[in-house]
Amino acid sequence: MSTMRAVLIKDDKGPIENLYIGETEKPVPKQGQVLVKVVAFGLNRMDLIQREGRYPPPPGASTILGVEFSGRVEYLGPGATKWTTGDEVFGLSGGGAYAEYIAAHQDLLIRKPPHLSWEEAASIPENFITAHQAVILYGELSRGDNVLVHAGASGVGVAAIQMARSFGASSVTATASTKEKLEWLLSIPNGATEVANYKTEDFSKTVKNATGGKGVDVVVDFVGRTHWEKNIESLAVDGRMTIIAALSGSLVPTVDLGPILYKRLKIQGSTLRSRSLEYQSNLVNRVKCFCSAAFQEVVSKITGSEGDGPMRVYVHKVFPWTEIQIAHKELSENKNIGKIVCRIS
Repeated sequence: MSTMRAVLIKDDKGPIENLYIGETEKPVPKQGQVLVKVVAFGLNRMDLIQREGRYPPPPGASTILGVEFSGRVEYLGPGATKWTTGDEVFGLSGGGAYAEYIAAHQDLLIRKPPHLSWEEAASIPENFITAHQAVILYGELSRGDNVLVHAGASGVGVAAIQMARSFGASSVTATASTKEKLEWLLSIPNGATEVANYKTEDFSKTVKNATGGKGVDVVVDFVGRTHWEKNIESLAVDGRMTIIAALSGSLVPTVDLGPILYKRLKIQGSTLRSRSLEYQSNLVNRVKCFCSAAFQEVVSKITGSEGDGPMRVYVHKVFPWTEIQIAHKELSENKNIGKIVCRIS
């Protein structure tokens, strides 16, 4: 049996201190999969919840943490015909990215362009694919729409803001918890046009001021319970809200259905990791390409933070994977502006 190093969890779940790098079985690619030697992987809040034992991976997925990565194709499994050995790629997986090797389906990989570093590429899949799903697919964004994005300084939040602006949103209001984050979101190219500190301000009033009292057409929410009432207040007639997570809790004690009815609101729950391979591969293809003035690849429009593309990746910090506990602590304490990435040494 071939082995590899991976980030493992003592007792299979627990606090940050239970994370360690140990030996485990090297994956063998199944039908349609390729073996990728991982260079870098991105951190997501779902990793924290899974580590605590509250978010098991989907059936058949690796129990090792991590859903996005960048690396080189090392071996082709049976039926894998879309890649060759040595190809530089990044992509999605149901799990297994916190490791030296990952078996990934060929349809969930994207070729890494040379203008992106390994760390930048690893920060893209979960962020931009989730943002595309929330803003474009479910949010049905049209040019001139007004948008509200919560958790604006998170990886997905930053991607959603830029994507909305790139697709012609008239205004994008973003919420965050600190002055530093709000000022940063206003400063970046294609960043937020309005901001609100959700801890000290009523963001629905900020939205109304920004839209002349109309409200927003699209809401992207990660928070749930504490934001529900103000989200409904913020939405315009025929508005659409995509709920990606419920970080403040999923139970809303008193729900008034009236505004949902008379505003004709659409409220869509959204998950990505648990969706079928067919759905995820179709979504990856949608993100690879979109229609604007011409049919182009989204990835070609994404640059690093110092680039000049309409959408940029912002990496908060790169940790060596030997510091995985510190990286998890940084994310759990909500210190990041942009994405936290680990590089395998």
